[in-house]
Amino acid sequence: MTKASDLFVQCLEDEGVLHVFGVPGEENLDFLDSLSRSKKIQLVLTRHEQAAGFMAATYGRHTGKAGVCVATLGPGATNFVTAAAYAQLGGMPMMMLTGQKPIKKSKQGRFQILDVVSMMGPLTKFTHQLASADNIPSRVREAFRLAQEEKPGAVHIEFPEDIADEHTESKPMPKSNARRPVADEKSIRAAAKRIEQAKSPILVIGAGANRTMTSRMLSQFIEKTGIPFVSTQLGKGVVDETSDKFVGCAALSAGDFVHAAIRAADLIINVGHDVIEKPPFFMEVGGTEVIHISFRSAEVDPVYFPQYEVIGDIGNAIWQIKEDILPQASWDFSKMHAARDAEVAHAKASEGDMRFPIYPQYAVAQIRKAMPDNGIICLDNGVYKIWFARNYPARMPNTVLLDNALATMGAGLPSAMASNMVYPDRKVLAICGDGGFMMNSQEMETAVRLKLNITVLILNDNSYGMIRWKQANMGFKDWGLTYDNPDFVKYAESYGAKGHRVESAEHLPKLLKECLDTPGVHLIDCPIDYSDNDLILNKQIKELSAAL
Repeated sequence: MTKASDLFVQCLEDEGVLHVFGVPGEENLDFLDSLSRSKKIQLVLTRHEQAAGFMAATYGRHTGKAGVCVATLGPGATNFVTAAAYAQLGGMPMMMLTGQKPIKKSKQGRFQILDVVSMMGPLTKFTHQLASADNIPSRVREAFRLAQEEKPGAVHIEFPEDIADEHTESKPMPKSNARRPVADEKSIRAAAKRIEQAKSPILVIGAGANRTMTSRMLSQFIEKTGIPFVSTQLGKGVVDETSDKFVGCAALSAGDFVHAAIRAADLIINVGHDVIEKPPFFMEVGGTEVIHISFRSAEVDPVYFPQYEVIGDIGNAIWQIKEDILPQASWDFSKMHAARDAEVAHAKASEGDMRFPIYPQYAVAQIRKAMPDNGIICLDNGVYKIWFARNYPARMPNTVLLDNALATMGAGLPSAMASNMVYPDRKVLAICGDGGFMMNSQEMETAVRLKLNITVLILNDNSYGMIRWKQANMGFKDWGLTYDNPDFVKYAESYGAKGHRVESAEHLPKLLKECLDTPGVHLIDCPIDYSDNDLILNKQIKELSAAL
């Protein structure tokens, strides 16, 4: 007979789990005791459950294997809510484990008890309360299967105290050898024929394309055909964005250079489209036709109703189309490349702006120079995300982690921590606004305790800058969105990290190099000047894109 909590840990080990992130409580103590004897799994004790969830989700994004996080009942479980939505919308496999009071003989009435399973229902692919130790192997296997299959997302298991203390003869269940279905030949032939008939086709690479092997297949397809490509924010880096076929990232909803390139197309090949992202284009009846290539059929709405669908493993589908298609000498991409040239020229004109506080485009350019091709930047959520999406060319998949799904604040630092744990030999930079950083800044202690090697760049404007910009755009007075900050250098040092402050534009690249090249946890306080947001991200772009 095996104790239920020991069996649960054995099931996690058989799933290949290496880390459990979280804040255990009284109701998790049987599980915690069993975990203490594991030779394979490390407990990563965090300072807040939300940060643990962000770390588990980021682990899942990098590896394709469900990251695991643990919390107690009640307030511990509710602190997982934002992280659950982050993983679910962002397509990141994650399993949440929460405790609960005994369900067979309650001795404390309703103290701290919420219906967590029902609460997690709208936020997950699967949620379940364990009512018998005998069911642990099947429920854990099912949770991992669902978390990791397309579209990946969040799952949840509630493990009550009395069930954790039961004994059972059940054993862990082996993983099945599952393969994704491939697209049928007729849909492949129809797509290839339609692309050949087009005059100016364009590729749009979205979140679903950010999977193993898809990057290689898309690169080969673009090399063979010469068809230009656009990325969404969650598709950044799937194909090397220094390619001369890259015509931009859809960082804004409309009116940008990239939208001028898409308007020049008479056929859009939409790869890995996911409705959770802001649309990179809007369809109209009688307008440009769309080929939808994804793991799942299109979710049709008034602005998205593709005429062709290729459903199945994306990497395989692109490979099949590449093998079948014949590049056409009549294809014309001149307007798309003109849009890209205008964007590049516009960006370069601003990259040398040496004003202080730091100009956003200058910061983006210096960070790109400082980071190696495989270096990972993890962005929190704020107006700077738009600058990085537009102007930071990603060279490899999952080297620009930003959230264009839930778009939550507070994820930048935990995401960087998880990235360094998965890839300890890569340089990792968290880029946070002062507002987003303070939402999970306590995890600086966790990063120092774990002896991680990360740099945290705080873009400091003493305000919720994105909303302040929107407030101005909508004609409201500047009110209610500014605040004071702690001394971030001393704040970092109080945790045992190394604090730095940017003193001039010339100082930024020197500090970046020093911090990225020196082991340990570093924080850089960087004053930022967003005064030209409206000018650069609206007026000039719309004028230039309209002229193309």
